[in-house]
Amino acid sequence: MADPRLLRILALACHDLRTPLATVSGFAKTLTRLGGLDEPQAHFVETIDAAAEEMALLIDDLGVLARIESGTWDPVLAPADTVELATSSNPRVETNGEGVVIETAAPALSRALAALALAAARHGEVERVSWTVNGREFALEPVNAAAAPVVTGQELRDLGAAIAWRVVEALGGSLALDGETLFVRL
Repeated sequence: MADPRLLRILALACHDLRTPLATVSGFAKTLTRLGGLDEPQAHFVETIDAAAEEMALLIDDLGVLARIESGTWDPVLAPADTVELATSSNPRVETNGEGVVIETAAPALSRALAALALAAARHGEVERVSWTVNGREFALEPVNAAAAPVVTGQELRDLGAAIAWRVVEALGGSLALDGETLFVRL
């Protein structure tokens, strides 16, 4: 288990970062709502708002990691379809197969699956990756030799992928790489 003091500091940092981030996001949304911006200004404000949303998700992920590592994560479980959990809005990730409805922490698990897929695409330098869902099992392909150490956490170069492993395991699942396929079993 990690140093409890360090985990508490991480949890406090995540909490304290949310307030200034909410301010940035709030002002970006207000500027958009007020209108009157020319096209470049509107684009800048949209970019600021999108970056603030991405930062909020990263902070949430770090908070989940801190709670998992400290043994205080008590995820809210709700029904979710496994195909929907693996479906991403990112065009580099496709999903197919047959799902089932399971009780899980859907937001955290969905973010974990998306992070694994994007790490495989980005670090493997491939155009697209694909989740094939078979009930409670997910198969991600390709996870090539360039992406494998990052996706499996052997090389810590992708925060989302590193946190994804802990989330899946904390939810009672397992992950295993076989050739160029990452299997996630819940």
